Amino acid sequence: MNIKTKISLGLFFLFAVILVVGGISIYYLKEISDDAKNIIRANYESIEYMQDMTAALDSLQSDSTLMQNLLTSLKLQENNVTEKGEMEETIRLRNLVNELKSVYNDSLIREARKSIHRITDLNLKAIIHKNALADETSRQATIYVIVIVTICFLVSFSFILNFPGYIANPIAQLTASIKAIANRNYEERLQFNRSDEFEELAQAFNVMAEKMDEYEHSNLANLLFEKKRIETIINRMNDPVIGLDDKRHIIFANREAIELINKKEGELVGHYAPDIAVTNDLLRRLIQGIANIEYTSNGKSSPSGAVIENADKPIKIFAHGKESYFTREIIPISITHTGEKISVPIGTVILLRNITPFKELDLAKTNFIATISHELKTPIASLQMGAKLLLDSRVGSLNEEQNRIVHTLNDETQRLVKITGELLDMAQVETGNIKLNLASVQATDMIEQACEAVKFQAEQRNVKLHLDIPDKPIFAQADKDKTTWVLINFLTNAIRHTPENGDVFIRSSIENERVRFSVKDSGMGIEPRHLEKIFDRFYRIPGSDPKKGTGLGLSICKEFIEAQRGNVLVQSELGKGSEFTFYLLEANR
Repeated sequence: MNIKTKISLGLFFLFAVILVVGGISIYYLKEISDDAKNIIRANYESIEYMQDMTAALDSLQSDSTLMQNLLTSLKLQENNVTEKGEMEETIRLRNLVNELKSVYNDSLIREARKSIHRITDLNLKAIIHKNALADETSRQATIYVIVIVTICFLVSFSFILNFPGYIANPIAQLTASIKAIANRNYEERLQFNRSDEFEELAQAFNVMAEKMDEYEHSNLANLLFEKKRIETIINRMNDPVIGLDDKRHIIFANREAIELINKKEGELVGHYAPDIAVTNDLLRRLIQGIANIEYTSNGKSSPSGAVIENADKPIKIFAHGKESYFTREIIPISITHTGEKISVPIGTVILLRNITPFKELDLAKTNFIATISHELKTPIASLQMGAKLLLDSRVGSLNEEQNRIVHTLNDETQRLVKITGELLDMAQVETGNIKLNLASVQATDMIEQACEAVKFQAEQRNVKLHLDIPDKPIFAQADKDKTTWVLINFLTNAIRHTPENGDVFIRSSIENERVRFSVKDSGMGIEPRHLEKIFDRFYRIPGSDPKKGTGLGLSICKEFIEAQRGNVLVQSELGKGSEFTFYLLEANR
């Protein structure tokens, strides 16, 4: 018998139990109802007729018209005779009433009343008798229903206890065996001694387990060979590589990593990384943050939801006889088992890249730019002085063409001054030698100083500067000179990109214990694809005038603000202008 038939029979059995209990209950309820109706319909009506006749007899002497009521009630009684002896008494009453129709007599009245009393008594006794029968019927029905319901309940309860287990137990065994197979226990087998689909399923499962066991053992040699080959490749890599399992135990480290950490291979491989890190500063820095990595469905995530790649700044390590620089890349490793959807973390790989040659080249470039920029300041100053002398009418007058050339020379000299100044600032940023003079500075002072610096440029383009500053003084923890320089840079850009007769808005406020500065222009705005790169070094929006910037100003602004523990952002919409904003920590007076 298959499982489908067994389930169908079980459900049919429960349905039959419900029908039996329901049928018996309905039958006895009908019996009780019929008895109650008999009591009310016949006997009660007879008693009611007798009461009407008694009332008519009592008033018959004073009102002869009541004889008709007496005859009507008597007629109804003659049609409602139900009890033994009731017919004889009703006939006698009829005879007495007929005599009363002819002559009114007190003795006849008394006899009629006695007859009415006897009929009433017969019906009352009948009601009592029938009520007793109804009680007996109800009692028997209650006993029968209780017995049948108890039997059905015991049988159903036994069925409910045993039948689900009959179906669920093999499924539970199958689930446990499948989990064992998933854990690579290919020797697991199922045994069901029953002639249904479960027995066929057990046979198919056992065949599958045997084939998987055979496949596992046949590929073990290949797996060992591949493991050896991968270890060889890792050891031949020039970059240090360290592998950890999901419990942060070191499972491999190539020669470069062992030499860098200054530990023997036996002191690293197989050991718990945090325990070694207690006495090894370098390893402690390398594994920092790994415990907080979260894995997503694709197996690659970090505390911020992205792969940690070059998450830290270059690490300075004394290696190969000199100070060297390495970048750290943390690669989470996960696996999605066959038939599953969620990835399971199995470890992490730490890859170090030696960037010392690039760092040395970058430092040489920075020093070169700083030296050249510094050396150029003297000849540029001479050029500035010469241009000013030529423009001075006391030295001599110039014709129109000469005057135009001298003005161009002066503009280009100013441009060279700005470029060399920005290059010197960038060299300072790159070498990490930004010198800050942090103090509690009133925001209004820096804004007014910046507006005064760009006042002439704004007047030339007829651009109005609108200040929105709270009445209550606001103080920021800032380097006044560098912050003012940032504001001047933002204002210069805003004025340059605002059409003539336009408006530029400068605002300051307090937001979450930070001082907010913003400069908003009314120009054409910036396309969204350029917003992410606008603070990059030497990045210039395609199509912009190369004579009006080097692409360093915004990058230096960002570095200056971040050095003061602030942050910079930009919002822009084409056709509606751009707004550059930066935040600094609020300070007390």
